[in-house]
Amino acid sequence: MTEMVRIEALGHAGDGITETSAGRRFVPYTLPGETVTVALAGNRARLVAVEAASPDRVTPPCRHFGVCGGCSLQHMARPAYLAWKHAAVVTTLAQAGIDAPVDPVVAVPPGSRRRAVLSAVTTARGAVLGFQRRGSNEIVAVEECPVLATAIASRLGLLREIAAIVGKPKRVVRLAVLAADNGLDIAITGGGSPDRRTMAALGGFGTEADIARLTLDGQTVFLNRRPELDVGGGALMPLAGGFVQAVAAAESALATIVLDHVGAAAPVIDLFAGCGTFTLRLARRAPVMAVESEPALLAALDEAARYAKGLKAITLRRRDLFRNPVSPPELEGYAAVVIDPPAAGARAQCEALAASRVPKVAAISCNPATFARDARILIDGGYRLERVTPVDQFLFTADLELAATFSRT
Repeated sequence: MTEMVRIEALGHAGDGITETSAGRRFVPYTLPGETVTVALAGNRARLVAVEAASPDRVTPPCRHFGVCGGCSLQHMARPAYLAWKHAAVVTTLAQAGIDAPVDPVVAVPPGSRRRAVLSAVTTARGAVLGFQRRGSNEIVAVEECPVLATAIASRLGLLREIAAIVGKPKRVVRLAVLAADNGLDIAITGGGSPDRRTMAALGGFGTEADIARLTLDGQTVFLNRRPELDVGGGALMPLAGGFVQAVAAAESALATIVLDHVGAAAPVIDLFAGCGTFTLRLARRAPVMAVESEPALLAALDEAARYAKGLKAITLRRRDLFRNPVSPPELEGYAAVVIDPPAAGARAQCEALAASRVPKVAAISCNPATFARDARILIDGGYRLERVTPVDQFLFTADLELAATFSRT
């Protein structure tokens, strides 16, 4: 059944919201104020046609948009898109009873995403490499991507060749690709148990000058050089397939906010330190305690610290901060805390921080909802939320990175 409706607003995932004869529905790829025809099926609504377009509607830059599920907002003009993201942060904070200054969104340019996870499946016609269709397990083959860094986007054909060697019918493999400063770091997972012929064929790609490392399900196929990411005089040494900030410019913006807030405070404790994104930068000014649960990440941070020059002392501690947060007595004596938890946030650790006397906290988050929850805990514990800066690290999606600064009142 089709129906003509008006889009009233955008939901938190970037879909248009409308009232239909069947009730409220979310309509992907629509904008507020538009009149559209939708097809209703159960609790879903699919865009059929835009009858009256918003002045903020633009032509998507990618021919795969609307089929590939990687992006949801390429059809929205940049000023309106950034304004919507800013408003979403303000609204999320308000829902937690927080009224704090929210800076304009820090924008990132197209072609800047240095890390991506692509999916591939082998068919009778060869390997299909791309991203999943929205709401489906089907993989949409991509020939271009305006989001990806050129170092990755220009090598989609090569990545497809690699996937064809590893893939088996009906088995999806993932290729986590990082455009490191010194070459591509390609980590394949889901390849199963490779035979000698497969490993030899993959090894043949070792002659490609722009590939630094290739791994298959944790096993190194070849290592031309250790992938590195510059962090201002030092070098991160990321794990194969491991987490790093997805856009270098976004990471730099986050780091600037952290360093400006911490200032000359010493010593500093870096919670959820990962492989050292903030630790190495902080250690140029002050001794740092880096706390992380994953041994491999701590080993990578230790290696990076040993190669870097001019750092203050870095102490490494392995600890599960969800189950065993750093307590207020342990935080005694630290002049600043940097905290960068995963999307689930860090409720327990923030409760411990709220009960501490640490003067400054710099918080990074990839989830505004859990950030607002944790910020409320810190505020109730006596911290003042000084500023929140949204960073549009995930271009053309509803996702955001946040940096926030807190001080003891």
